[in-house]
Amino acid sequence: MILPNDISRRAFGAMVLCSTAAACAPQMDDTTPAPELPAQEDWVEGYAPIFDAGYNLPGIPSEFLQGVNRRMSGIYQGEAPPNSLDVDPYAKFLYHVKADGTATRYPVGVGRAGRSIRGRATMQFKRAWPSWTPTQNMLRTEPEVYGEFRGGIPGGLRSPLGARALYLFRNGRDTYYRIHGTNDLQSIGNSGSAGCIRLFNQDIIHLYNQIEAPMPVLIRSPEESLRVDPENYGRGVELPPKMIAAEELIGPDAEAMDRPPDFDALSPGMI
Repeated sequence: MILPNDISRRAFGAMVLCSTAAACAPQMDDTTPAPELPAQEDWVEGYAPIFDAGYNLPGIPSEFLQGVNRRMSGIYQGEAPPNSLDVDPYAKFLYHVKADGTATRYPVGVGRAGRSIRGRATMQFKRAWPSWTPTQNMLRTEPEVYGEFRGGIPGGLRSPLGARALYLFRNGRDTYYRIHGTNDLQSIGNSGSAGCIRLFNQDIIHLYNQIEAPMPVLIRSPEESLRVDPENYGRGVELPPKMIAAEELIGPDAEAMDRPPDFDALSPGMI
C-alpha cells in the first residue's frame, strides 16, 4: 500500500496492514482444492509459514507484530538516497529506499548500547542460508554465550543468521556486521545482539528478493534518528545476549535441522 504525499510521518508509522491472511486471500471456487491452513492462528499478511530451501520456516505469531513492529510500505521521509538501505538503530527500523520516492520499512533488532555500526557502508554481497562463526571479539568479550560455537554453525535452521544475510563492507573491507534473519523473535524491535541488524526471517527473505548487490547502506546516528523519526526514537528495550535454539521454534521439523539447505528450492519472490 502506498500512502498519498500529504500523509504524515506519524500515519506512516501507524499504517494498518491486512490483519489476517484469510482476509487477503483470493476467493476459491468449488473446484479449487483447499490449502492446508496453519493450526496455530490466522497469520498476519506476509508472516505466514514459508517452505524455503527444503525447510519449513514457522510463521510469526501476531504477538510479535503489534503496532509498528511489522513490514509496511509508504512515502519515504528519510535522508538516504534512492536505491539504498537506511537503518535506524534507535527507532529499530530498516528502510529499503526505492527510486520512486517510496520505501518498504522493516522492524529490526539491533546491537546493545555501544555495539552498533553507524555511518555509511556498502552491502557488498548477499547469501541465502549462510553459515555463521562468532568473531574473535565476541568470543573474547562473551565466551559464556558464544564459546561453544567457536567452530561455527553451517547454514540451516540452526544458524543464528537465519534464512538470509547481507554483508556490510566499508572502504572495501568487511565490517563483520550483517543484516540477517533470526529465530529470536523477541529481539525484533529491541536491542540485544552483538551488533548486527536482525529481521524476522519472513522479512529478510522479502528484502533479499527485492535488492541487488552492491547497494549503499546508511546507519543513522542518534541525531539523524531524532531529526527524521522523533516519535519512534528510543523504541524498545535492551535485552541480555542469548542464543536461540532452533528446536524451541521449529517443533516437529527439528529432524530436518542438520540437512544442508537445498539452494535450488529457495522461495520465489514474495509480495
